[in-house]
Amino acid sequence: MSSANPLGINLSFCVKRWVTPNLWAPVVRDQLGLDLIQFSFDLVDPMWPSALVSRHARDVRKAADDHGITIHSAFIGLAHYTFNQLLHPDPDVRAYAEQWLERAYGFAAEAGIARVGGPLGAIAARVDGREAGSIDATNYEGMVERMLRLGEKAKVAGLSELYVEPTPMRREWPWTIDQARQMMSDVAGSATPWSLCVDWGHGTFLPLYGPEADTMEPWFSALNDVITAVHIQQTDYQFDRHWDFTEAGRVDPVDARQLLARTRLAQSPVFLEVFYPFERDSKSILDALKASTLSLKQAFA
Repeated sequence: MSSANPLGINLSFCVKRWVTPNLWAPVVRDQLGLDLIQFSFDLVDPMWPSALVSRHARDVRKAADDHGITIHSAFIGLAHYTFNQLLHPDPDVRAYAEQWLERAYGFAAEAGIARVGGPLGAIAARVDGREAGSIDATNYEGMVERMLRLGEKAKVAGLSELYVEPTPMRREWPWTIDQARQMMSDVAGSATPWSLCVDWGHGTFLPLYGPEADTMEPWFSALNDVITAVHIQQTDYQFDRHWDFTEAGRVDPVDARQLLARTRLAQSPVFLEVFYPFERDSKSILDALKASTLSLKQAFA
């Protein structure tokens, strides 16, 4: 087995541009020279009518097969992320979010995608804007119950793994290493295993974690037994930028690969996850993506 991390790309860059498989598959394979992706549910809403969801699932599976692309996993994307999901203050919205994920599992299974994940939810902000150090026990316990229930539903769908992605927000869970460890322990009995997908721009958010958090090493070292995928982005550690590697930032691809090897994560797939303003022209994005993937491929070769 190769000692280098498998390198892929999250289809976040395709939103409102290369929105169908006959568009994104040749971009990934022919323009970027990649054969590993993480699908984004910004491209398919699993709550569409069932026949429409199934047709898109078949199209995704066929395009991946035709172009020699492996779809490692599917992540929830930005659109669903905005709705507070499993921690919305309205319990009916939480129930809907659980149903949304169940439908997402069905789409993934039909599309030949074995893993689904993303951030799970956010509590509402207080009127005075003050934020507690963590969500309360009732919210947390309810979310764990839903995660275990979702594990059962994912098993029925035929999935092999579910992901939670830690985010650098006090209103979400988990946002610290200790919280992530607690969550993984609390869902260890899930019918479908839960793992972590960690993001380079999340654990290094200095305004939240302080100046000592200028590296992902603490996250990788402490949680390497439950991390099975990684998002990489260029960022300045001041916000969760999701820049590509044509931008100036603090993430060096060569150092990134060495860090993953040093923390015993050399086999975990690494996905470039970048977002662009909708008004930016698509040609300049393609050029930036080509340069970025080339830089990453050279570092991870």
